[in-house]
Amino acid sequence: MATVVLPRSLSALFPLAQRQVAVTGGTVRELVDGLDTRWPGMRDRLCDPGPVLREFINVYVDGEPADIATVVTDRSVVHVLPAVAGG
Repeated sequence: MATVVLPRSLSALFPLAQRQVAVTGGTVRELVDGLDTRWPGMRDRLCDPGPVLREFINVYVDGEPADIATVVTDRSVVHVLPAVAGG
């Protein structure tokens, strides 16, 4: 199972969600599906229809930028980060 690290902002929206969770899947999309099964509505926070990752959601698999089709392994660490903007 891949380890998915979620941002605190999702923890606020899904109070039962853990910040670090093991999820089964072979791609980022499958991991998102697994998260949504555990916490319904999470896919809508992470993805736009298609599905594609929302514009302001960044995903990194083993430290490398990823998209919805990126392959993950059982030993992958996946970080989900909201983009930060300011000026």
